[in-house]
Amino acid sequence: MENFSFVNPVKIIFGKDTIKKISTEIPSGSKVLITYGGGSIKANGVYQQVSEALSGFDTFEFSGIEPNPHYETCMKAVELIKQKGINFILAVGGGSVIDATKFIAAAACSTQGDPWEILSKGRKITNALPFGTVLTLPATGSEMNAGAVITRVETQEKLSFSSSRTYPKFSVLDPTTTYSLPIKQIGNGVVDAFVHVIEQYLTYYDGDSLLQDMMAEAILKTLVIEGPKALTEPTNYDVRANLMWASTWALNGWIAQGVPEDWATHMIGHELTAFYGLDHGQTLAIILPGLINELKEQKAKKITRLGKEVFGIEEDHAIEQTIKAVESFFEQMGVKTHLSDYNLDEEAINKIVERMNQRGWKLGECRNITPDTIKRILISRK
Repeated sequence: MENFSFVNPVKIIFGKDTIKKISTEIPSGSKVLITYGGGSIKANGVYQQVSEALSGFDTFEFSGIEPNPHYETCMKAVELIKQKGINFILAVGGGSVIDATKFIAAAACSTQGDPWEILSKGRKITNALPFGTVLTLPATGSEMNAGAVITRVETQEKLSFSSSRTYPKFSVLDPTTTYSLPIKQIGNGVVDAFVHVIEQYLTYYDGDSLLQDMMAEAILKTLVIEGPKALTEPTNYDVRANLMWASTWALNGWIAQGVPEDWATHMIGHELTAFYGLDHGQTLAIILPGLINELKEQKAKKITRLGKEVFGIEEDHAIEQTIKAVESFFEQMGVKTHLSDYNLDEEAINKIVERMNQRGWKLGECRNITPDTIKRILISRK
């Protein structure tokens, strides 16, 4: 196991009827901006619960945050914060709303240059507004980490950032808020959480990281067992609770400690979203099987272990069977796994490879995934 130093300061408030507890977590006298996406939180009762919990505060609202949140939208929220003197933000929604809120919190305190440089140049965040979250869509783990991904429509770029300043102060996880989610969002969310774990687990590494490996496998097995149930039993509390907690643990930092990480599937997938607007989960379902196959020699020991511990595969040709099992699981969750399923062809492949060439990126835990490698991966997913 490699050396590491780790802190995760996020307070988790988990369970039924817990939204009301946010009133005790926000400093008294705060001017609170509620950020959210569309109208779903008003239809499912979450908005009303939040409003009641914040009845003693001076509150403002900012809605319309998109899936794959836009930089342009975030900057409108920053303007509102400055106009109204807002000093606390409450994100109510899924990972997109929470990611946007992290950027808004940082950009509102930015005093130098264009806030986009936080993403484009990795500019250090020295201050950010405090914020909390009420999670309604388990998927990204953003409720218990410091990272975010933002899209700039103008330049068709989707980039990420992370800072110790952008951890939520608290996150409320009430599984009942997920009962009304559309099937598509459930499938995308489970795929997203699954791939988050894979990015930290399925590497060349075969060192003494037994605890991290077994924790990762426990999360993966939970997703594989409970994911399909959520599609047919939408109000099963235990299923929803297990999925919500597994999705949080998939990217709260614990299983990444002391081990190398990959993240190439995400980086390639981001380009599919930036150029063509595909859902994040859809892009991951396309890329991951091809990437595993392309790097199956480098990752052989972990692929074999994944097959055995998560999918129960021990027969000959275990690597090939494991790759098929991953792809089949995504399809079982209703998420298609080939470019052609989304009417994308050679043009999309060339566009992504060209951008990777321009950036000069080498991806993966060994930094050996070049634009040529990416082209082979994408061609295999046609």
